[in-house]
Amino acid sequence: MDWAVIADFGTAIGTLVLAIATFSATRSATRSARFAERALMEGLRPLLLPSNFGDETQKVHFIDGRWLVVKGGRATMTIDEQAVALVLSVRNVGSGLAVLHGWSIAASPRDAPAAPEDFHRLTRDIYVSTSYVGFVQVAIRDAQSDAYREVVDHVANGEYVLVDVLYGDAEGSQRVITRFSVSKGPAEHPGDEELFINVSRHWNIDLPAPRR
Repeated sequence: MDWAVIADFGTAIGTLVLAIATFSATRSATRSARFAERALMEGLRPLLLPSNFGDETQKVHFIDGRWLVVKGGRATMTIDEQAVALVLSVRNVGSGLAVLHGWSIAASPRDAPAAPEDFHRLTRDIYVSTSYVGFVQVAIRDAQSDAYREVVDHVANGEYVLVDVLYGDAEGSQRVITRFSVSKGPAEHPGDEELFINVSRHWNIDLPAPRR
C-alpha cells in the first residue's frame, strides 16, 4: 500500500471539504448581507399620501412673499396672470424620511410620468418625517410654460389638476413618483370652495414596480 498516495488523497479530500464549507459560508454570508441590506432599505423607504382631514393646518411661505394656508387632506391654490402657487397637505406613511426632489404637471391620468431629470426642481429643501404631516409646494412663475397653461385650463374647465411629486429617502435613493389629483370638493360652509387631494398612482424609479 502506497501511504504517500493515500496521504495525498486524504489531503485533497480535506481541501475539497474545506473549499465547499468556505463556499457555503460565503454564500450564506452574502445572502445574510443581502437580507440585512434589504431590511435597512425598507426601514428608510418613504411613501406620501394625502394627509388626514383632522391633521393640523399649515402655513407655507413662497419666495415671492405670499403665504398659503392649507388644511389637512386639502390643497390651496392661487392663480394670477404671472404665476400659479399650489400647496398640498401630505402625510408620510412610509418607514423613512421623505426628501422631496421636484414636481411635474401631468396633462392626463393616462400619461406616464415625466423622466426624473425633467421634473421642476425645488428651490428649497422640504422633508416629511415618517408618520407625520408635511406639504408639497408648487410654484409656476412662467405664464408661457406648458405647466401654467395646463393648470389654468384644467381649473377653468372644472377639471382636476394632476401633480406628480418626485421624492426619495434620506440617502438620495429609493426614488418614487406619486401622482396627486387636486379637485374641488364640498366645503364646510356654503359659498366656500375647498380643494381636495387624492392619489392615483405610485411609480418606483430605483426599485421594481409595486404591481406587475
